[in-house]
Amino acid sequence: MLEKYLQNIGLTDKEATVYLSLVQVDNASVLDLSKKTKLKRPTVYVVLNSLAKKGLVSENTVGKKTHYQAEPPERLETFVERQKLVLDENSKRLKDIIPQIKGLERGSGERPIVKYYDGKEGIVSAVNGIFENDTETDEPIYLIYPRDLLDKLFPPEERNQYKNKRLQRKVKSKVLYSYENGEIPSDDMGERIKIDGKKYPITCDIAIYKDSVRISVLNKRFSSIYIKSDDVAETLRSLFRLIFDKLKETK
Repeated sequence: MLEKYLQNIGLTDKEATVYLSLVQVDNASVLDLSKKTKLKRPTVYVVLNSLAKKGLVSENTVGKKTHYQAEPPERLETFVERQKLVLDENSKRLKDIIPQIKGLERGSGERPIVKYYDGKEGIVSAVNGIFENDTETDEPIYLIYPRDLLDKLFPPEERNQYKNKRLQRKVKSKVLYSYENGEIPSDDMGERIKIDGKKYPITCDIAIYKDSVRISVLNKRFSSIYIKSDDVAETLRSLFRLIFDKLKETK
């Protein structure tokens, strides 16, 4: 239990083992610790050096041999406080680091990133994930969905939660949908065109946004596929626009 706690605050499993072994004695040599912990001597040397850097172990000379002793357990408080300061500093730097890391992401023409989500909870995760690390843009999101199935599977609170995320980012939508219970009118944030669901049945909820595509299977076994690829997103976006524009001409 103690070893697990020490690991939780930042020590490795071997560091926790060696530190607790030292706490139980006045001091010990590397050979003593190797026998007690069942760790190889070279490993013990490395672990002791790491614990010394953390301020949890010191060394002294007994006769002509170097022995090691554990610093008082109160030093763990100092160690944790130092960890918190480092974490806070790294947290502040994240705003600068994230854009740099994103700049290393694979661009168009490379292998797409594909993620699979299973079950209803997986669908919710995929729906929320499409706006992760999003930046302001005038680009709309393109949606295709069967409104009847969505109403049946997800309560209004869950649907509104996703919609509110989009509206908070001021992302407009273009929508192709099927719906047996009437029409959903267009508004300032969304342009919608209804499809004949009997003639052209839809059982997936599809979203195309920037370089990302989400396809959620709503019939039978629930699941979602998330694809991050400029090429895939642009191709599906072009097909959407073709259908949308043709339907708009007939209205």
